[in-house]
Amino acid sequence: MSNISTLSQLFALDSLLIPEEIEIRDTVRKFANERIRPHVAEWFESAKLPARELARELGGLGVLGMHLDGYDCAGMSATAYGLACLELEAVDSGIRSLVSVQGSLAMFSIHHWGSEEQKQEWLPRMASGEAIGCFGLTEPDFGSNPAGMRTNAKRDGDDWILNGTKMWITNGSIADVAVVWAQTDEGIRGFVVPTDTPGFSAPEIHSKLSLRASVTSELVFDGVRLPSSAMLPLAKGLRGPLTALGEARFGIIFGAMGAARDCLETAIDYSQTREVFDKPLAAYQLTQAKIADMALEVGKGHLLAYNLGRIKDRGEITPEQVSTGKLNSVREAIAIARECRTILGANGITLEYPVIRHANNLESVLTYEGTSEMHQLTIGKALTGEAAFR
Repeated sequence: MSNISTLSQLFALDSLLIPEEIEIRDTVRKFANERIRPHVAEWFESAKLPARELARELGGLGVLGMHLDGYDCAGMSATAYGLACLELEAVDSGIRSLVSVQGSLAMFSIHHWGSEEQKQEWLPRMASGEAIGCFGLTEPDFGSNPAGMRTNAKRDGDDWILNGTKMWITNGSIADVAVVWAQTDEGIRGFVVPTDTPGFSAPEIHSKLSLRASVTSELVFDGVRLPSSAMLPLAKGLRGPLTALGEARFGIIFGAMGAARDCLETAIDYSQTREVFDKPLAAYQLTQAKIADMALEVGKGHLLAYNLGRIKDRGEITPEQVSTGKLNSVREAIAIARECRTILGANGITLEYPVIRHANNLESVLTYEGTSEMHQLTIGKALTGEAAFR
């Protein structure tokens, strides 16, 4: 019996899913294991990802914007989307990031806040993977405090002139369209920016030690002229980008548990074949204690994710609940990755095994889409009624 099956039975996880969700999960798992897993260590080491090719394949699989309705999107449940994120991140956080940024940030923003013309122009092409999107909110000096952003858009007749920079943008250098948030005289507004617009550039960020199988970029806007139709008409203020961030954070609740599960499976397999003092490492009490404790956290993380998925499918999920899930999943996943590394010993620091790669990736997942500290304060405010962000 596989470790996945044992863990699932320990917590009766499959009993919480309907057949369609299990089928989607298994389909994405098969694709990730057969198409991505054999190559991802090489992509991580070389920091080169065949992102456009993968985007088309992921589009063919139906996972890009899969939780959105219409415009050639699959219209699946939030829980099904979460399960897809879990299986993709079980292979690598960078692959799940590609899908999250495409579907939960760029596509969601256009789908939720855009005009009909914007939706028709971009969403079908993005769902198929023909067009890649990115999401420009974070700036070099404004991460946790997006309200302080300096990127601005000013009226010039019927047009807008966009100036500024964004930082740490997944998919930026390969994107065909960027959803960009900027200060205007009307407050913070969103714009749909084709990346071939004069004045737009997206230099790739190199020398990363995390999310190396992912494209990360800076976005630069130097007098980018946009027609009035480029503005997202329904997004006003920070509610627009923060709503999209909630969608991406939801995917991470599931996704980080995929990375944790993969580390745990690897550690169990390794402990069963590695002999120390003439018996398997798995036969030692200290090893079994580590494995049991990690299995509890992986199982509890799955249960929390599944429950939040059901709440979201009912349309009842709150930002505080999303923060609770994201904080728990990522914090436990990175602790599990580090503990699994100890079971693998020196072999745990090589790319022959996925553990150190997951651990490095989770260092980024720990801080993007809201740092753990910001999620702690969000939960703290919900519990005490006091805002302690400043």
